[in-house]
Amino acid sequence: MVVDAPPDAAGVLALLARHDLIPMALLLTHAHVDHLGAAGSVSGSFAMSAYLHPDDEWLASDPGLQLRALWGAMPPGDFEQPERYESLFDGQVLALGGLEIEVLHTPGHTPGHCCFWVPGEGALFSGDQLFAGSIGRTDLPGGDHETLMRSMGERVVPLPRDTTVFPGHGPTTTLARELESNPFLEAFR
Repeated sequence: MVVDAPPDAAGVLALLARHDLIPMALLLTHAHVDHLGAAGSVSGSFAMSAYLHPDDEWLASDPGLQLRALWGAMPPGDFEQPERYESLFDGQVLALGGLEIEVLHTPGHTPGHCCFWVPGEGALFSGDQLFAGSIGRTDLPGGDHETLMRSMGERVVPLPRDTTVFPGHGPTTTLARELESNPFLEAFR
């Protein structure tokens, strides 16, 4: 599986080729353009489905609009979208390449934000929910801090402490490390 497709489709495709990987699905944590800008190119290169929570479809409909709103112009990159997205829903279990991936709907950064929990590997792909030392922004359209923190407490914090967290930005961390030192998780200690 591929988790998220930033606007640099060539970079994603080169990484897959370098490791001789053929993905079965593209899982999108949310619809901000830095996470799905190249969803069409990446999914189309392998004729695979792209999955997105329906609460983020309004964001996915025009990545260029997001970019123009934030930066006033379209930066270079690939902004091709798939013809359609397969829907993700909370509690859904996807069986891909011998792995079971559980969808955790974690709204707050965006209304349709999802994390992907791989219990057999003790891994969480957290998108922009949880970072090493921080959490996702909530000041963009559709963001809500209280909702993000509720999602954190109900969906992320209950996972095993030894869970390895692969954020959408920045270094890998563990849930234990974040619960001990992340200032945004102080209420969950």
